[in-house]
Amino acid sequence: MLKTVDARGLACPQPVIMTKTALDTDERIVVIVDNPAARENVCRLAKSRGCELKVEEKPDGIYISISSGDPKGKETESTVGLTGPVGITDRKTGPLVVTIQENRMGRGDDELGYVLIKSFIHTLSEVRPAPDVMIFFNTGVRLCVKGSEVIDDLKHLQETGIKILVCGTCLNFFGLMNDLEAGMISNMYDISETLLSAGKILTV
Repeated sequence: MLKTVDARGLACPQPVIMTKTALDTDERIVVIVDNPAARENVCRLAKSRGCELKVEEKPDGIYISISSGDPKGKETESTVGLTGPVGITDRKTGPLVVTIQENRMGRGDDELGYVLIKSFIHTLSEVRPAPDVMIFFNTGVRLCVKGSEVIDDLKHLQETGIKILVCGTCLNFFGLMNDLEAGMISNMYDISETLLSAGKILTV
């Protein structure tokens, strides 16, 4: 019997957790969500486990059909925050994670803060050690969307292998879900796993 996971109306990261739990025991499931952030996160989890999926938008929700030949899934290199340290293979203590909570740096003058955060992100491509993962949340997500003055720098960092996680709940809150241009939509499950597995965390 095809198992249905109804995750409509649930806050991040519940849809991902419910999907992961269901895939641990069932080869075929249908997950129902009601927002783009949940859709992206559930689809990314399914792809990371080597599953086939089909997405269908209906009047009462977004239906994601997931099929896997292996009940326990098949993680790939695209898995983020679900199976251990992210974006790192050779650090013994865990990844170096940079969290950016605002679209400015420091307290005091906002205009100066905007200048500083732009300079900080630009400098990351030149300094060593480079971070393994960057996490953007709250107003920090504004740095990753269309019109941001640091988009080119973030895309360059991403090309060098740095994982950029952008809080989907925050994008949705600010109405920026469709404007993301750098990084991948993430959720609190991924973010929590990444922070807990980190060797060092730098909060900006």
